[in-house]
Amino acid sequence: MRLLDTDIMVDIQRGYQPALDWLESLDEAPGLPGFVVMELMEGCRDKQEMTRLRKQLESFQVYWPTDSDANRALLTFSQARLSHNLGVLDALIAECAIGLQAFLCTFNMKHFKAITRLQTEQPYVKNAPSAAPVQPSAEGEDP
Repeated sequence: MRLLDTDIMVDIQRGYQPALDWLESLDEAPGLPGFVVMELMEGCRDKQEMTRLRKQLESFQVYWPTDSDANRALLTFSQARLSHNLGVLDALIAECAIGLQAFLCTFNMKHFKAITRLQTEQPYVKNAPSAAPVQPSAEGEDP
């Protein structure tokens, strides 16, 4: 089972082709942690965007942390907040995935690496931003 983190969903919403191709290739539909859904809703700027988002999310199963997941998230948060800048929602999302024995598909490795029990997957290759063009040097100057 796979759960999608917010960054993956943003790529899908923006029509990022590698994300869309990956999603289409899956045999089993991935799920969404409820807190990911809420983060996506938080990014909506108006009623139209909220309506469009809710329509897009209809095909995803939403999963919420259990009481046990939330209790583990509290411990995880207390241990990793200062050392890894782990956020509250990231702790809850991670422990929800752990409780479901699911892979969390994400590129947010900086915060999640603190949670050793979490199985993560970077599901597609992200293109690096194109480099700035090299400016020719002035005559007589070394590059």
